[in-house]
Amino acid sequence: MLQSSQSAVRTLPLKKRISFLMKLTCFVSSVFIFCEFLIYYVVIFQCHWPEVKAGAHMGNGEISTSVLKALFLADTHLLGEIKGHWLDKLRREWQMERSFQTALWLLQPDIVFILGDVFDEGKWSLPQAWADDVRRFQKMFRHPVRTELVVVAGNHDIGFHYEMTAYKVKRFEKVFNFTSGKLVTRKGVNFVLVNSVAMEGDGCAVCGASEAELAALSRRLNCSLQVGACRRCSDVEKLPASEPILLQHYPLHRKSDAECAGEDAAPPEERNVPFKEKYDVLSREASQKLLWWFHPRLVLSGHTHSACEVLHAGRIPEISVPSFSWRNRNNPSFIMGSVTPTDFSLRKCFLPHESTVFALYGAAGALLAILVLAHFQLLTPPFYFAQRLISKHKA
Repeated sequence: MLQSSQSAVRTLPLKKRISFLMKLTCFVSSVFIFCEFLIYYVVIFQCHWPEVKAGAHMGNGEISTSVLKALFLADTHLLGEIKGHWLDKLRREWQMERSFQTALWLLQPDIVFILGDVFDEGKWSLPQAWADDVRRFQKMFRHPVRTELVVVAGNHDIGFHYEMTAYKVKRFEKVFNFTSGKLVTRKGVNFVLVNSVAMEGDGCAVCGASEAELAALSRRLNCSLQVGACRRCSDVEKLPASEPILLQHYPLHRKSDAECAGEDAAPPEERNVPFKEKYDVLSREASQKLLWWFHPRLVLSGHTHSACEVLHAGRIPEISVPSFSWRNRNNPSFIMGSVTPTDFSLRKCFLPHESTVFALYGAAGALLAILVLAHFQLLTPPFYFAQRLISKHKA
């Protein structure tokens, strides 16, 4: 029986063998194209912009009739030359590039915000490594002119407070046009960008300059929200009268993730671990200062790599945006926001799960093995299989 099977393989006509190989190639190519390209369209196509009322009074008699469509993502952590294995880089960066480009094509946002930790080794990378990381980032997160990309600094970009230097901060600012206390106003909506790494309150040079910029911006925004004339605000340039949205890397102060829930929240065994101030979250003092300065209607942050919703002062919601990379999560996601000067609505959009892609490859591999064995008539009933083993043993 064994000899006849081997003979069948040897005597298989060349034309049939070529035809079979072509079919296998087509099958493998189809699986590869779906897992590495089409799956992103299938998954992100299911995401839709949340609804919000378009007409909104801006406080100065004018009415905004358009809705700003904004995407918020965080913690891309592009691997560097020190800790980044080439295969890990290839896999994770392809996933993020395809996710981002597919989201841009399907959703067509007006603006995209990345909430820090763009790079994994920006805190210690040398000039050449930094330039290489920036080049890769610009390729992955390329975008059309109609879409604006705004990036906030994170601790992996410029270092933790004890690693942060003016040089690291300036090179980040030069590439991304970022400053702490920067105001981005689009369609009457005010976004305040904060360098949360510099909110230590210890009077360091970078921290002092950052807080001064934030305080000055706070005055401009508060004056713009006041109704009627104000002597103290007479010399202040007015901004759209809209409560701002605060964007930063570190979350505002909270004890832990114990109150967080959802499929992309921190694992149960990690939720009750206390957060360390100025490392996992901002200090209580810095958080209160930001809330008092800006009275934001919404806060968005990153850093924890997990999702969480917190209510500050009983009325100000904060959303912790999970990581965008498979390196940090099996189920990465981003936030879709429909925003007007007086209202907002948010919705989460999940990306393909890495485990799903692996399962598809595993199932395809098993099916491929069965097809090959069946084609060469190597799949036999158990009786003949046992008989083949006995014959082989006697021989």
